[in-house]
Amino acid sequence: MEFPCKDRRLSLLILSVIAVSAASSSATTFSPIDNYLINCGSSVDATVDNRRFSGDSASPNPLFSAPHRAISLCDQNPALGTPQIYHTARVFRRPARYAFEIRDKGTHMLRFHFHPFNSSGLELVDAQFHVLADGYVLLNNFGGEKIVKPVIKEYLIWVDADKVVITFVPTEKSKFGFVNGIEVISAPKDLILDTAQFVDNGNVVNFDGLNREALEVVYRISVGGPKVTPFNDTLWRTWVPDEGYLKSDFGSKKVPFSGRIQYRDGGASREVGPDNVYNSARVISSTNASVPKVNMTWEFPVSDGHKYLVRLHFCDIASISIGLIYFNVYVNRFLAYKDFDLSNAANWMLASPYYADFVVRGDRSGIVSVSIGPSNYSYSHAIDGLLNGVEIMKMNNSMGSLDGQWCAGFLMKSWPRETIGLLVPFIAAICIVLSIALVLHRRMAGFCHSTSWTKLPTDVSEIDRTP
Repeated sequence: MEFPCKDRRLSLLILSVIAVSAASSSATTFSPIDNYLINCGSSVDATVDNRRFSGDSASPNPLFSAPHRAISLCDQNPALGTPQIYHTARVFRRPARYAFEIRDKGTHMLRFHFHPFNSSGLELVDAQFHVLADGYVLLNNFGGEKIVKPVIKEYLIWVDADKVVITFVPTEKSKFGFVNGIEVISAPKDLILDTAQFVDNGNVVNFDGLNREALEVVYRISVGGPKVTPFNDTLWRTWVPDEGYLKSDFGSKKVPFSGRIQYRDGGASREVGPDNVYNSARVISSTNASVPKVNMTWEFPVSDGHKYLVRLHFCDIASISIGLIYFNVYVNRFLAYKDFDLSNAANWMLASPYYADFVVRGDRSGIVSVSIGPSNYSYSHAIDGLLNGVEIMKMNNSMGSLDGQWCAGFLMKSWPRETIGLLVPFIAAICIVLSIALVLHRRMAGFCHSTSWTKLPTDVSEIDRTP
C-alpha cells in the first residue's frame, strides 16, 4: 500500500491553521452493556483493579447460570499480594458449563483467570482440560503444569445469539479441570472492524470478515514505554514493554510525551489504545543531513497453522511539525505500507492516534516480525520511523479452533462415558438371559408368544444441562 508524498507547501499551510486550534475529544468512561465478572468457587464478591467480581456460589443471578455438581476449593495460604479471585477455584470432574445472557450482540471479550494453588483436597497443577465457547475451541489439553503464576487467557468472539455458553471438558488423563475467574464483556463497536490488509508473499489485499473470526490475544506491547496495567486501561488490558521482543534497535531511541493525546472521530479511540500506550514511542531520527539506513525490528514467537492479526499503533508525539514524517512498514519481512504518511493518516494533527490492521500467515519459522524503517520520502533532521504499540492475535483455523486441530464437537465426544460403558453390557446380558428364558418357555409351552422389542438408548449425554 502506497502513501504518496504530499506537497510540502500544502503541509506548511495546513500547519499554520492547525497550530492555533488542535481538536480534542472528551474522555469518557467505557461502560459495557454486558459485563460479567465471576469469582469462581466463591460465595463472596472480590475486588480487583476497582472491579467487582461476583461469587458464582452466591444467590442465583437471572442473567447467568453456573454449573451444578462442581467442587469449590479455597487456597488456605495465598501468596502475599495475590488478587482475591485467585484464592478460590471452581473444579469440574465432568463437562460443565457457564451460560451468560447477551443483551448487546457483537464482539465480546472473554477472559479466563487460572492459578493452580495448593489444596489439601486436590492438586490443581495436575488438572488438564479443554475450554469451549459457542462452538470454538479456546484451549485444548490446557493444564496446571503450564501455569507457574496467575495467568489470564483472553479472547474476542462474535456473538449473535441470546447466550454465550462456555464449556469446560476434563481430559481422560486428569479427569478434572478448574477456573478461578471468568470475564464476559461486550466490546466497543470500533474495537474489531470488518476489514484488514492481508499481507501474503508480497501482495497486500483486503481481508474481509475479520470481526467474525475468533481471536486469541497473544501479545500486547507498549513500544518504548513502561508496563500498562488494567487500572490504566479503559478495557482493563495489560500492555508489556517491548524490550524482550526488540531484535534490532540500532539508530533508534525512546521518546516520552507529557502532552495530551488528541483522540478524534475516525482515528483510534481510547478503547482501541489507551493514553499510556500512545504517550511513548520508539523512533528513528536523523541528526544530520542524511537519512539513516536502519530499521527497527521486533520478533514474536507464534504457532504454525494459523493466521494472525497484527495491529500496529501510531501516534506522532515526536515531530516538531506535521507533514514531516514518512516511513515504511514491514510485516513478516514483506512491505505492508510504503511511504506511510502518518500526518495524513492522523488528519494532519500531531499526537493524534492511528492504528493499522494486517493479517499474516504463521509459517514454519514460528515468528511474526514487524519492522519500521525510513522511506524514499523521509527527511533529514526529522523523524524517519515511529511505533507506539503492537498487538498480535491468533485467528481460528478451519476447524474453529484456536488451540490444536480438533473441533469442539470431537472434544466433547472424547469425554469418557464410564457409566454408559458399564450399563450397556449389563443391559445386553439381561436381554440375553431373558431371550434364553423366553425360548425355553416357548418350547415347553409348545406355542409362540408375540413379544415386542424396544431399543434401549445408549447415547446419553454426560454434560450438565443447567440452562
